[in-house]
Amino acid sequence: MENKEINQLMSDENDHLKKLHQIVKDTIEEEQLIVNNLLNPPEEMISKGQKISDKVARFGGSWVFIIWFLIVLVFWIIYNSSASGKAAFDPYPFILMNLILSCIAALQAPIIMMSQNRQEEKDRMRGENDYLINLKAEMEIRKLHLKMDLLLEEQIKTIYDTQSKQFLLLEEICEKLNRLESK
Repeated sequence: MENKEINQLMSDENDHLKKLHQIVKDTIEEEQLIVNNLLNPPEEMISKGQKISDKVARFGGSWVFIIWFLIVLVFWIIYNSSASGKAAFDPYPFILMNLILSCIAALQAPIIMMSQNRQEEKDRMRGENDYLINLKAEMEIRKLHLKMDLLLEEQIKTIYDTQSKQFLLLEEICEKLNRLESK
């Protein structure tokens, strides 16, 4: 009978360990799903116009554009200032240059705004995803706390039962020793 009780205690401890291993395994699998979703987001469906607006915004906001634009303006001004007669196609006050600059600004501004609006939408969606991930993490932490509390309660009960059985075994051993001494 005593061996059965000891074996039962060992079996209970093994069951607790198996539960802990299962909790860890389940948590790792759920975390892996989240990581896979974050590493492989769904493809974004964008139109040709949106692609063009992104490229224009990317190029229009780069140093390459600014440097080339300055080079062209400086060349325009120097050529039209130094050329004489009909060779100067836009003499001072450079009305044609001002018209072209106004047209470029008038076209470039809404294109850049379209790209910024799309980027703002993407940022908003990322913010929502971050919120959902944080919410899920909080829920997982709460679940883990509940599981750990349950496991600790079971562990404490098992420890209490084990101690009770150990006290009984000690009493039996003491009784046997007392009987042996009395003989």
